[in-house]
Amino acid sequence: MGLDGKVVVVTGGTRGVGAGVTRAFAEAGAQVVICARRPPEVPLAGVEFRPLDLRDPAAARDFFAALPRLDVLVNNAGGTPYRRLTDADAERHARVIELNLVAPLTASLAAYEHLERSRGSVVMIGSVSGGRPSPGSAAYGAAKAGLENLARSMAVEWAPRVRVNTLVVGMVRTELSHLHYGGEEGIASVSRTVPLGRLAEPSDIGAAAVFLASDAAAYISGASLHVHGGGERPAFLDAATVNKEA
Repeated sequence: MGLDGKVVVVTGGTRGVGAGVTRAFAEAGAQVVICARRPPEVPLAGVEFRPLDLRDPAAARDFFAALPRLDVLVNNAGGTPYRRLTDADAERHARVIELNLVAPLTASLAAYEHLERSRGSVVMIGSVSGGRPSPGSAAYGAAKAGLENLARSMAVEWAPRVRVNTLVVGMVRTELSHLHYGGEEGIASVSRTVPLGRLAEPSDIGAAAVFLASDAAAYISGASLHVHGGGERPAFLDAATVNKEA
């Protein structure tokens, strides 16, 4: 699934999942440009960084207009702290939706003319939070649900020249995992709830993104690929008092 010579933009590609996606595309032979508000703490070899706040539509348009070409856009920038709905006002929750839903739309529209010319593709980095209740990150879950729906609509409107797909990502082990799951004991405990027995590594998400952007996925558009290790074991299985495995 070589991407030699392809130009790829990864938003928020400086750390965590974004850095894993960036490395995967670079290893596949692509020319990768990452954008974020701050540069990576550890520079990624062969990768170009350009500062950009995607919440500024004019800056986003200028950023993409300055590119000589673009073949793949990975909308990865996003995230949220743990915050219950009643612990913040609506304006703060709206900023989470802006970052995780409006910013990918802004980037995609700014990149469209490039992608249309190159018959390129968009990969949205979604989340399992968009398909289940997400207490403590409700605005984030709502945004990710919207992102997946947006991708399906884009895939129809922009066909046949631009493909659009979503990676529905489960729990990933990154430098910020302790904020969501606790220390090593918490991560180990959470890992046991995943059928494959571990959290994803950023490289797992990167490999899936490269697949969706490659010619191997040439007939895949409007799809949602779940990268979640089998999902979550249903709670009732452990709560029930019958049919226990030995």
